Amino acid sequence: MSASEAESRSGAPAAVVAVRKLFGAETANFYLLLGTTLFLVALGLVMVLSSSSVTSFTQSGQFFGGFERQALFVAMGIPLMLLASRIPATFWKKWAGVALVGAVVIQFLTVATPLGYASGGNQNWIRFGNFSFQPSELIKLALMLWMALILSRKQLVIRQWREVLLPVAPVAGVAVGLVMMGGDLGTVIILAAMVLGTLFFAGAKLLHLAAAVIVLASGALLLALGSNNRQSRIDVWQSGCTSPDDYASGCWQTLHGWWALASGGVFGVGLGNSKAKWNWLPEADNDFIFAIIGEELGLLGAIIVLTLFIVMAISFVRIIRANDDPYAKIAVSTVLVWIVGQALVNIAVVLGLLPVLGVPLPLISAGGTALIASMLAIGVVLSFARQPVARTDQRRVRP
Repeated sequence: MSASEAESRSGAPAAVVAVRKLFGAETANFYLLLGTTLFLVALGLVMVLSSSSVTSFTQSGQFFGGFERQALFVAMGIPLMLLASRIPATFWKKWAGVALVGAVVIQFLTVATPLGYASGGNQNWIRFGNFSFQPSELIKLALMLWMALILSRKQLVIRQWREVLLPVAPVAGVAVGLVMMGGDLGTVIILAAMVLGTLFFAGAKLLHLAAAVIVLASGALLLALGSNNRQSRIDVWQSGCTSPDDYASGCWQTLHGWWALASGGVFGVGLGNSKAKWNWLPEADNDFIFAIIGEELGLLGAIIVLTLFIVMAISFVRIIRANDDPYAKIAVSTVLVWIVGQALVNIAVVLGLLPVLGVPLPLISAGGTALIASMLAIGVVLSFARQPVARTDQRRVRP
């Protein structure tokens, strides 16, 4: 039937018919997660516009440079997310291994070749011509797909330590180790949390997880002690930023983040009226954008952001419960740990509960690679929410 015939028979424009066909059979969980994601992305655009305008002008002479870049990434991320939501689970299973190998190779090029370059003291960016991105974000996405595939096949033997160790430990170890070589402690912590979370939701024994925590914590400690910059951040965090000598160094970002939150009060100083963004607060549009939200939108705005991430966590849990296939359950659980866990880490850093780690606020902070990788991961989850995956075998995931 042609588009004109469809329009004449239904009495509706062909475009409306196409949209109804695209979204007509979606579940409530699909719309809950999609709506929450789009709201967070829209809020992020507004806050990036507000928080980056001054630094964009001082760096390039254009007030809207940071906003335009972020808007471009949003325009790329939303179609990719919707496209991923239409792809069946068989596709992710088929290409998970290839995706992980590709991400690991690119990360190796980042830390071992001149293609990679440092930003903020970390060797975590790679450039091809005029195009640059952060491969560690791709590792998050690929590792999620691959671990879900491997552990879903091991459900009958997941409580045996050798089955947990092989091949997850060496492969994940290489991926996380390459990121560690670049010095990005924040991303290493998120990746480690993803690995542990995936093993937990897949049904691994708590004793085995405890051993993994000890190994990963030891590696994080070595990474922290291997850099004077990271060591100073930890030192000033432990001292509580009480020394006047630390004000202009390690405590500067944390203290100005606190002052921004405090000046916002309950209702905020008004959108666009932040004082901290006037080159007082470093990374105001990225790692510390939550401080600008608290300053301009107040306690109510900060609570709204926290509520949105809680709603997102609830939607993830609902999607997990709606699926019978272990692959879908484990993959969604990993994305839950990734997105919501990273949001909690970012907010904890701004509040001073953790040392400064350089972890962005998912879907809100400025940054193209992180935004697109997060939206692709949510698109994978949406594909499971759109049409829950039936159990393909008799293996069971521990409740």
